[in-house]
Amino acid sequence: MKPVHRYYFDHNATTPVSPEVFEAIAPMMTEVYGNASSIHYFGQKARQALDDARTRVAAMLGATAEEIVFTSGGTEADNLALFGIAQNGHAVITTIEHPAVLGAGSKLAAVTHVPVDGRGVVDPQEIRRALRPDTKIISVMHANNELGTIQPLREIAKIAREADVVFHSDGVQAAGKIPVNVADLGVDLYSITGHKFYAPKGVGALYVRKGTRLAPMFHGGHHERDMRPGTENVAGAVGLGRAAQWIVEQGAQECLRVGELRDRLERGILDRVQGSRVNAAGAPRTPNTTNIRFDGIDTEPLLIALDLRGFAVSSGAACSSGVTEPSHVLIAIGLTREQARSSLRFSLGRSNTVEQVDALIEAVAESVAHLRRVAGQLAGKPAPAYA
Repeated sequence: MKPVHRYYFDHNATTPVSPEVFEAIAPMMTEVYGNASSIHYFGQKARQALDDARTRVAAMLGATAEEIVFTSGGTEADNLALFGIAQNGHAVITTIEHPAVLGAGSKLAAVTHVPVDGRGVVDPQEIRRALRPDTKIISVMHANNELGTIQPLREIAKIAREADVVFHSDGVQAAGKIPVNVADLGVDLYSITGHKFYAPKGVGALYVRKGTRLAPMFHGGHHERDMRPGTENVAGAVGLGRAAQWIVEQGAQECLRVGELRDRLERGILDRVQGSRVNAAGAPRTPNTTNIRFDGIDTEPLLIALDLRGFAVSSGAACSSGVTEPSHVLIAIGLTREQARSSLRFSLGRSNTVEQVDALIEAVAESVAHLRRVAGQLAGKPAPAYA
């Protein structure tokens, strides 16, 4: 049997550790293994590596090193932001937030969910109208994990400042994909995670603007300026810092390259597959992400068909895998349950090439045509034509 070449188009779920990040991490496991809180030589070498990593992450975000708190990832960073500010108050969030924010919000004293439009973009004035006297935090993701839509953070930040409300953004799907400057955006808190831009899983960070009072979720030590106790994951932080350095040095060029590939993929699929549409078309989006609907197709057999051909894609957020309900994001932008179940997410990254994109276009076209023929045969009639 001819071996199948494997191509990865699911970078919004996770990314491989890059060679330069792996090279930076290895010595942290075998040579610089001290506890960063120890005062001896080994501890101080670890502290220096940790401080250098913090500086690099801050540079990627346009922050200062003192404003970076290392966490175990985006979920912890989101929870720390919401519980650290609004555990006993009211929060305003959107209907398309990541489960980390939606889940944390559900445990607060009160939360208001603000809808988005058909492109997946929230109206800042809807955020303003949702504010209450007891509102403690506004949390709006920078870029959506399923659609790639980018939210108007600057406008929302202005509203938050006027109302004296803390503004948090889940930047997990933005950092590393588009330029991020937290000072320019006007956010008070900003979450990132390493495994979305070629650092290891298990490490992330929360930007905490200087002067923002944040209560810790955990207790037991004075690490991370009393915001996150526990012996620091120096190796993970170094990996995150090295990945951030690569973004600072080469991220702009890579964004352009991947954006051209994404556009080529969209054009190819729309040209080859009747009844295909880009969800959230026309909205500002991250350059690597597209979410495409295929009328009359259930995504599960299409996912399997593409995987058998060697292509890894997704039907939505990896954190929601195994859930039978359609994507809450696609429902929020007005799709029916059937339409939501007919949509696939393609998210590109550093490993993808023009040749891979063209091969994926061919595989999608052939797989959709085959599934429609099978559906027609089972129904005892020809496969329907799609406009």
